[in-house]
Amino acid sequence: MLELNLLVVVVVAVAFLVSSVKVMSEYERAVIFRLGRIIGAKGPGLIILIPYVDRMVRVDLRTVTLDVPPQDIITRDNVSVKVSAVVYFRVVDPIKAIIDVADFHFATSQLAQTTLRSVCGQGEMDNLLADREEINDRIQNILDKDTEPWGVKVAKVEVKEIDLPEEMRRAMAKQAEAERERRSKIINAEGEFQAAQRLSEAAAIISVNPAALQLRYLQTLQDIATENNSTTIFPVPIDLFKAFFDKKS
Repeated sequence: MLELNLLVVVVVAVAFLVSSVKVMSEYERAVIFRLGRIIGAKGPGLIILIPYVDRMVRVDLRTVTLDVPPQDIITRDNVSVKVSAVVYFRVVDPIKAIIDVADFHFATSQLAQTTLRSVCGQGEMDNLLADREEINDRIQNILDKDTEPWGVKVAKVEVKEIDLPEEMRRAMAKQAEAERERRSKIINAEGEFQAAQRLSEAAAIISVNPAALQLRYLQTLQDIATENNSTTIFPVPIDLFKAFFDKKS
């Protein structure tokens, strides 16, 4: 009988020890409630609880990656788009995250969706495509301010995908093609202008010094002789050497 009582005491002691000793990892905190009242957050390491008196809630302090599903948004210029995003946040105050909000993960997710729709709906479609960094910063600042009472820190927000209607995609493709054609015409016109300007400068030089025209003529003959293996008969006008004869006389 004594041995049985001793065995019962040992079993109860072991069960008491197992239920009272908890180990928290480096990235975890234990929010402790004693008879319904919060007594603080403990961890990391070994913590001891009073069985049936203390209740523990584990809180993960690591950064959480939250996918915001595509949201139907109508921009200020009445364009319907679908926008998705990703939010990076973490718990900085585990006590607030437990007692000030029922489910901080779900609350942050819902707040991110409504904020994404609000911010993107305030701008036009072109701004939504071009100023993505500015939109990210605005959403992050709003979320960080609104989640601060919950003990949550929103570190970063990234707009992941902007899904445009098919007719809008075709219109943007036509616009981009027209823009490329416009740039091509401008470049061609600029090249023709520069070529005409150089020819005008060359004509001015030749008009001042006629010998330059004869030298250019001879250079052209040399180029023809170098590029063609066949014999080329090219008439040489006597006026070609007139400038040299005048200088010699």
